Amino acid sequence: MINITEKKNTVSRPVKVLQFGEGNFLRAFVDWQIDIANEKSGFNGNIVMIQPLPDDSTPLYNDQKCLYTTILRGIQHGKNVEEIRIIDSVSKCINCYTAYDEYLSYANSPDLRFVISNTTEAGIVYSQECKLEDTPPASFPAKVAQFLYKRFKHFNGDKKAGLIFIPCELIDKNGDKLKEYILQHSADWKLGEDFDKWVNDACIFCNSLVDRIVPGYPRNEAPAWCAKLGYQDNLIDQAEPFHLWVIETSGDIEALKREFPLQKAGLNVVWTNDMTFYRTRKVRILNGTHSMFTAGAFLSGLTTVEESINNPVIYSFIKLGLFGEIIPSMDGDTDELFNYANSVLERFSNPYIRHLLIDICLNYTSKFKTRNLPSIKSYIERYNAVPQCLAFSMAAITMFYKGNDVTNRQMTGMRQTSDEKEPEMYLIKDDESVLTFFELLHKRTNNPKELANAVLTNDSLWGEDLTKLPGFEEAVSHHIEEIQTKGMLHAVDGVRPSVIKPIK
Repeated sequence: MINITEKKNTVSRPVKVLQFGEGNFLRAFVDWQIDIANEKSGFNGNIVMIQPLPDDSTPLYNDQKCLYTTILRGIQHGKNVEEIRIIDSVSKCINCYTAYDEYLSYANSPDLRFVISNTTEAGIVYSQECKLEDTPPASFPAKVAQFLYKRFKHFNGDKKAGLIFIPCELIDKNGDKLKEYILQHSADWKLGEDFDKWVNDACIFCNSLVDRIVPGYPRNEAPAWCAKLGYQDNLIDQAEPFHLWVIETSGDIEALKREFPLQKAGLNVVWTNDMTFYRTRKVRILNGTHSMFTAGAFLSGLTTVEESINNPVIYSFIKLGLFGEIIPSMDGDTDELFNYANSVLERFSNPYIRHLLIDICLNYTSKFKTRNLPSIKSYIERYNAVPQCLAFSMAAITMFYKGNDVTNRQMTGMRQTSDEKEPEMYLIKDDESVLTFFELLHKRTNNPKELANAVLTNDSLWGEDLTKLPGFEEAVSHHIEEIQTKGMLHAVDGVRPSVIKPIK
């Protein structure tokens, strides 16, 4: 079988986009859109992907000259949809640790205009330990601050050398946060007022919201797909047809549309001065529902989102939490929110997408903080009752993080499979500080009350002490005990609506 590089030639274009992150989502969302914009609206720009973590997997991409196939499959308006496209918008993949000088050389490029990122919710953080002399600094904002300072000096502060940042991390005001931390590093490193002014005046920091379900590489189906395609592709990226990119800016929207002509290419991109509605709806309904049921479904022996939707116990739990807790905690037109929620459930049930639950569990605690904690707090405030499905989710997460042998940002857990065979091993992936906390906690105690109290009082996880939420600690402790005594699936089946047990 021929290789994909024999099927399609690469296309040489100016590198206009530096992309921090080489994962499945960016490749099937941003890079896919830029590929279409190159074809249909004359963008004429390529991407260089930067691996922001030390682990070097660049050969996987560069051996295929960064060519790969996107496979979009789903149901739209009651009809099956399948779209296959070879993406040629990526020039190369660079690891900024093993090829630091090559990576940093792009700071001198006059063609570079955009910086796009997806370093997960845990990526846009401030780390005081990072230094200007690091090669590179550990945190993503520090990397960007160092990169921008080199660019500022190379172009002598020319405003035309400013860059447009469109982060895709799922945190509120992601662009504003990135800019804040860059300027904080500037202060730490004493880079000067002129540099700060250049960052403020020459660079544009957009906030953005992304929406597409991307399971990524179809492990089990890959050989069959390659046979069907007629070429070998080790980077196949599978996604649903639906996509939405909301980009918020205080700048000139029309000018940005012209420079980044995604809408012109027919893509579902919304430019706005206020993305609050779009973000709240998507993060709390789509992402929040994912985070609400994933740990419980996975520890019940299920493997994919589709299996979860098809399981009557898990599906009942999903509907109870989504329509009975998440939506009632939100502002906005109820009918519109219910309609969006129903469309989300249809997307979850896509029979062509093998969306692995374990993939959704990556950096689970930071995701739950962003996606679910606002719903929990709002529900308790509005109804003076604990949202039991969301409280159960916290209990399930506590049990999901029961593992050993923390190393390289992962540790080993064990789960019971649905067919009741021998327990199987799974990898829990998160920051080592998070993993170490849970490893030591579970070694110290199995007591539900002690587990709940330790997890909820860990403000490094949640940004606050969650035992201060009336009734929440009691509910989480109760659900942990139910999981321990009945098993996960039976415990899920026992969750009842919040109004059954109001706060005393």
